[in-house]
Amino acid sequence: MVAPPDNDVLWARSLHYSHGGSPALTGVSLGVREGEILAVSGPRGSGKTTLLMCLSGQLVPQQGEVWFNSAPVHTMSPPLRERLRRDRFGWIGPEPGLVPELNAWENAALPLLLHGASHRAAKKAAMEWLERLDIGMVARKRPAALLQPQRQRVAVARALAGTPSVLFADEPTASLHRTDRAQVLRTLTTAARSHDITVLLATHDAEVAALADRTVSLLDGRRVNPAQMDGTDGAEGRAACSLSV
Repeated sequence: MVAPPDNDVLWARSLHYSHGGSPALTGVSLGVREGEILAVSGPRGSGKTTLLMCLSGQLVPQQGEVWFNSAPVHTMSPPLRERLRRDRFGWIGPEPGLVPELNAWENAALPLLLHGASHRAAKKAAMEWLERLDIGMVARKRPAALLQPQRQRVAVARALAGTPSVLFADEPTASLHRTDRAQVLRTLTTAARSHDITVLLATHDAEVAALADRTVSLLDGRRVNPAQMDGTDGAEGRAACSLSV
C-alpha cells in the first residue's frame, strides 16, 4: 500500500464494488483536500451513493484503497470503522432518519451525547444549529409533528453539531422544495467554510454541484469527463479515472 498525498484528507484508489453481481464502481480514484467542498455528480444509478459509502467506511470496497489522513479505512475492523464514522465523519442522506422517540433538539444532539458530551453542551450545540437552520421553534417537537423540510433540517443540524472532519452529504436536499433547498445548502456551505469541514456532496442537480469547489462526474460507476455525461465516447471516461482530481 502507498499512503495518500499529504495534502489530501481523504484519498481513494481504484475502487471496485458490486451489488449482487452488478458493478456499482469500476476503478474510481480521487483525492479530497482538507476544507474542500467536492461535488460528486451523475445521474441516478451512477454509483454516487456507493462511492460515498465506501469513502465513509460504511462499505468496504471489494478492490482498491480508501485512506483518511494516514489511516487505511479499507483495512480497519468494523468497530474501528464505526468509531471513525462516529468521531470524525458526519452523514446526511436524502431522508432524515430521525429517532421517532426523541424530539428535534435531542435528535440533533444525539451524536454528541453518544460521544460523551455533557447534556448541557450537547443541547447548546444542537440548538445553535437548529436556530441557524430557522427551526429553533420546533426544538421540542418529535419528528411525527414536523413537516418533511423541517425533519431534513434537523438531520442537517445533527450532522453539523459535532463539527466533523468530513461531512458526507448524499442528495441532502432531494426531498426539499427550491426555497428550503437553497437555505439548507447555504447553511451547509457556510458551515464548511467557517469550520474548515471537508464536504463530499453527491448530487444529480447541476445547481447544487455549482456550489462546490470542484466536481467529479460518475457515469455507470466510472469517472468521466463532464462532456461524457452527454453520451460521448466512454473510452475517454475510463482514461479519466486518475489519482488526481
